[in-house]
Amino acid sequence: MPKDGDHVGVWGQSPTAPRGEAVAGRRDAPVVRIEDAWLRSLHPGRDKEPPLGLLVDTRGVHFDPAQPSDLEHHLATAPLDDTAQLDRARAAIERIRRAHLTKYSAVDPELPVPDPGYVLVIDQTAGDASVTASGADRATFQDMLVAAQVEHPGSQVVIKTHPETAAGHRKGHFGPKDASDRISLVTDAVSPWRLMDGAVGVYTVSSGLGFEAIFAGHKPRVFGQPFYAGWGLTSDERPVARRERKLSRAQLFAAAMMDVPIWYDPYRDALCEIEDVIAALEAQARAWREDRSGWVAAGMNQWKRPALQGFFGSVRKMRFAASASELASIARETGARPMVWASKDIAPGGAVRIEDGFLRSRGLGAALTPPLSLVTDGLGIYYDPTAPSDLERLIAESLDLPDAEIERSRALIARLIADGLSKYNNSAALPPELPKGHTILVPGQVEDDASIEKGAVAERTNLDLLARARSENPSAVILYKPHPDVVAGLRKGAVPAADAARLADQMVVNASPAALLGQVDELWTITSTMGFEALLRGFPVTCLGQPFYGGWGLTRDLAGAPERRRARPTLEQLCHAALIGYPRYFDPKTGLACPPEIVAERLATGDLPSPGPLTRLASYINRRIAPRLR
Repeated sequence: MPKDGDHVGVWGQSPTAPRGEAVAGRRDAPVVRIEDAWLRSLHPGRDKEPPLGLLVDTRGVHFDPAQPSDLEHHLATAPLDDTAQLDRARAAIERIRRAHLTKYSAVDPELPVPDPGYVLVIDQTAGDASVTASGADRATFQDMLVAAQVEHPGSQVVIKTHPETAAGHRKGHFGPKDASDRISLVTDAVSPWRLMDGAVGVYTVSSGLGFEAIFAGHKPRVFGQPFYAGWGLTSDERPVARRERKLSRAQLFAAAMMDVPIWYDPYRDALCEIEDVIAALEAQARAWREDRSGWVAAGMNQWKRPALQGFFGSVRKMRFAASASELASIARETGARPMVWASKDIAPGGAVRIEDGFLRSRGLGAALTPPLSLVTDGLGIYYDPTAPSDLERLIAESLDLPDAEIERSRALIARLIADGLSKYNNSAALPPELPKGHTILVPGQVEDDASIEKGAVAERTNLDLLARARSENPSAVILYKPHPDVVAGLRKGAVPAADAARLADQMVVNASPAALLGQVDELWTITSTMGFEALLRGFPVTCLGQPFYGGWGLTRDLAGAPERRRARPTLEQLCHAALIGYPRYFDPKTGLACPPEIVAERLATGDLPSPGPLTRLASYINRRIAPRLR
């Protein structure tokens, strides 16, 4: 006999379900039915990808109207009137739509869709349980196609093929034989949100895309009896008589996407809220979309290549070229996208430039610590103010961000401040006891760094920076923090000791940047990313060069700013562009693309894999031996 609370789990109404039902009958145990939720993964389950969301139902199964499921019961009886929850639902709908997420989110919003004005007919796989449970068959799909043509006599008809049919896993109800001058099939991995934006009507039997069509603003014509029919948001060919309640879109979403499903966070190996799944799929879908054509890279040091494979090689293995001509040749022959390290002078037309992100690692790049974030830029690169960049574009576009994204940015800023996170996180030392008075932090930079070469104007050395800061602030307490790579002897930029003693009140070498920023009044810099970190903490920043965060009305810009930078973002909008929209993040624990919040958590807790012996040896050589050879 089963113990109290024991159930027998079966997968929906799959071919194996009767075996579980038989066991339940013999054991006198209740059956619980499990199905995928509607934000599942990048690819279908037949591609061996596990789900991020499940429905666990003790009454029935959501797609079978023969008896009410847990979901239907919740839709019919739950109050669904909590203002905060409905606001969350609306924000989640907007976020899913902006990110072009769907049940299987390996879709590319850059792929072309037909010209607007068509009727969208959604195909499903033949014999799917949600089709047969609705009492539908091939004739139902043919009737639906005829109705679409009759009810929209002047419109083209577009049939969207199911992803599993397009991948060759299962047959659909429509195929090339159904195409005509008026009817076309879309089999590519286009964004369903773009398809629905151009549609004048949506027709479905019981597809999950019919559910999404509701949130795209449609009232779909439904020829089956799916869970989302009967609540006043669809036009139903075969109504379910017991469904009499009228729901709003936000109420339907809150019930079906927030209350009932169980969501899984792959990074923390824990249950989570839908917002965490959205963040995971945003990161993973972006990686798939950018990487699916493959990459060929040039100008990449040997030690960087394993990390680059982790970032960019999950769909197709990256290739590496030895020269610009080889890069262009491989890209042309294979269709792979060309990529170069931004500071390398090898950039054929169309090449994407990459660089470290602003929340990089726990340790220096010069010490061969692999990055947790990298930026990709198809226009230029963030540290070069002489040309536009994707970051500039994102900052300008950030003025249109929805409130929920602003709140996300604000929460990320708070997390960085609370956990004392910075770009490298390479020192936990507290600052020494500091002199009293109005204190200015002057962070040194690597003088042959590309950000100085491109972004500096009059002052181009650390000595110039210190001298300018002192001349304009004769009575201030000036703290000089040399760059860690310079202190380690790995890069150029040392200030003679006598000059440093004359111009600065105190040198702070090993102090944590985040801890220092908590004890100063302002910061002066040429282009250092510490200026960005100071902005996040609310400190005044004076720029002698033209860094990416300068020129937007948030800094004092003594060197002027590019004319292009006319937008006036808030701090949260700037942060969203620089830390959420621009970089890609990689979680070394799971090997997955991830959102910035996961990298912040890994850096704060130190929950990162240790470098292997070869990496440690290479780092030692780079830090101890290489400087002597220069």
